[in-house]
Amino acid sequence: MIIDSLKNILPFTDSKIDSDFKKILKKFPEQYILKSEDIELLYNAYTLGLEAHKGQKRKSGEDYFTHCISVSKQLIDWNMDLSTVIAGLLHDTIEDTIITYEDLSSKFGDEIANLVKQVSKLSGIKYRNVEKRQAENFMQMFLSISKDLRVIIIKFSDRLHNMKTLNFLPKDKQKRIALETLELYAPLAHRLGMNKIKMEYEDLCFKILNSNSYKKIVSDVNSTKKQRQKYIDRFIKPISIQLKKYNIDTIPFGRPKHYYSIQKKIESKGKVVSELYDLVAVRIIVNKLEDCYIVLGIIHQLYTPIQKRFKDYIATPKSNGYQSIHTTVFGDNGEMTEVQIRTKEMDKLAEIGVAAHWRYKENKNHPSKDKELDKHISWLRDLVEMLQDDHRNPQEMMELLKIDLFDNEIFTFSPKGDVHKLQVNSTPIDFAFAIHTQVGMRCKGAKVNGKLVPLNTQLKNGDKIDIITSDNHFPNQAWLKIVQTSKAKTHIKRYIKKEEEIASIILGKEIVEKYLRKISRINLMKKINKHPELLGYNNSNLIYSNIAKGKIIIDEAILKYDESLIDQSSTKIDKGDSLTRKFINKARGIAKGVKVGGITNALIYFPKCCSPIPGDSIIGYVTKGKGVTIHRTNCKNAPIDKFKNRYIEVEWDFARNSSFLVRLKIKIEDRKHLLKDLTESTSSMNINIKSVDISASDGIATCLMIIEIYDIKELNRLKKRIYKNINPIDFKRV
Repeated sequence: MIIDSLKNILPFTDSKIDSDFKKILKKFPEQYILKSEDIELLYNAYTLGLEAHKGQKRKSGEDYFTHCISVSKQLIDWNMDLSTVIAGLLHDTIEDTIITYEDLSSKFGDEIANLVKQVSKLSGIKYRNVEKRQAENFMQMFLSISKDLRVIIIKFSDRLHNMKTLNFLPKDKQKRIALETLELYAPLAHRLGMNKIKMEYEDLCFKILNSNSYKKIVSDVNSTKKQRQKYIDRFIKPISIQLKKYNIDTIPFGRPKHYYSIQKKIESKGKVVSELYDLVAVRIIVNKLEDCYIVLGIIHQLYTPIQKRFKDYIATPKSNGYQSIHTTVFGDNGEMTEVQIRTKEMDKLAEIGVAAHWRYKENKNHPSKDKELDKHISWLRDLVEMLQDDHRNPQEMMELLKIDLFDNEIFTFSPKGDVHKLQVNSTPIDFAFAIHTQVGMRCKGAKVNGKLVPLNTQLKNGDKIDIITSDNHFPNQAWLKIVQTSKAKTHIKRYIKKEEEIASIILGKEIVEKYLRKISRINLMKKINKHPELLGYNNSNLIYSNIAKGKIIIDEAILKYDESLIDQSSTKIDKGDSLTRKFINKARGIAKGVKVGGITNALIYFPKCCSPIPGDSIIGYVTKGKGVTIHRTNCKNAPIDKFKNRYIEVEWDFARNSSFLVRLKIKIEDRKHLLKDLTESTSSMNINIKSVDISASDGIATCLMIIEIYDIKELNRLKKRIYKNINPIDFKRV
């Protein structure tokens, strides 16, 4: 029909051009209505691309424009709109020809020109580069596709055709491109529901990256093909009979698993191809939704189902929109066989994902489709929001991208029955953030299936979670070690960073105030607050924060505010022996192995009340005039509830090999040679005893000992030895 209308529209002059262009038009299905102006626009794009790429050749020796034609044909197969198909024809013009963005905009409009421009930006991304560059490039990709999802779909088509013709490139380049495709394009296609494309990517990459294993699997699968087909025919026969009885018009068929998935099963299960039961899945495609459940009933009547292998993705679709019923049953010879049941529309969505919705964007009769598309890519919008709002380093962002690309899902429920999809191994904290950011920020506890559980509990499919919140509860560093979702990680890190910055400002102010009092210049505090620009800052809080972090040398900074101090440098600002330098060196010397907000040279003070050592659970508290005071978390003297805004996240820096003083109180039955036995048990472990004091009363000796020790593990070993050699009544730290 479309071809017949061409004679009255286009001035064809070249039979080769006529033939190639007609092949593109023939790809459009009959229900895709092309107006005469649409065909003319497509033809203009075709002739422009052909002329722009004239003389350019691919490595195969073919004309370069054959690649662009293949890309556009694939986009038609994927259900894409006309603008995307045209952009596919022109996707390399800005990058590889003299054609400019302005040329495309004036001839085809801003929409098509912008699509080509964004695809050109993505073409500059090189994977497997320096980690920082790699992460920044990925961030650029996600920001780009968030503006228009069609950009990545064009890129998918471009990459798929390149992968199919990769054999003309050098081996090392083939492997680099294949690895990039396997680690980025395949999982991204999966997250967008484009499973057919994902499987094509994986098999093409597998063939290049591990050719020997690929050839073996292909050979093994082919050698058992007839045997498997006989089994599938036998399995399907009784199902087909029952389907006719219920007037369900469909023909069940066997679908072989793709080679890469077979390889992953071999690796995970340690088996060979002949031992794998699920090389083929039976698929049943029906017309109506209700037929899916009738078919399920038929399957379970004929074959024994395996309860743990049943998943209803129709009732609870995957986050990429995938819908289907999966059930695994025992066949007539005891073989486990997977059956997939879905409608034709679901099957289309399962193959091409978000692209299945795209034509409806232009069809006002299907407004609900826009909502479905937005729902299926909501994870991408959330990710992009974090990319735009968060200024974390690229390596951290790379980890978030990997979490969102390589997810395996579980389905969890709120008390009201709302479904929340989370990554495998997610915790109640992840669930809380999935409900709402503020619920996550105030999460104090959780009930799973009606029972109180720790916040590090790993949730399972079908769990019902009730989150307990408190206005006085906030995220902490420990949460980062247990949460799985990128949303939870991002908001927790953002909160901790903000709190640490507040604590750094408070600490920095106190350091400056202490210093200025020492040199009798406290009046300069007002000048620092009023004129931060003298140090190159627009905010005095940044000055205080950087002083606390050791990024600004305080005595050098103060000279900017009172040049008269330069003449007194030998007495008051001597860099080698200033009062502040003594204070800082003393505080940092005591610090020995503690990081404050990831900083290793912060000002630290250890109080005598609890004497923490590496391995103890610790908290940091900004103390006036002393820097950050480190308490054990169970210390009675830690003012936990009184000054919450002064608390700062701290952790041990185990890379440092520093010793600490520990006070011990040991009670033992009084006897001869007690001191000798006690000191020998200690010195035999090369532990230095700083002091010992023993007193006795009513036959009980009390030993107060101060020792020098490296960490909690060494202390526990000493405790074990003393109990073995001396058998004390009590042994505790004081």
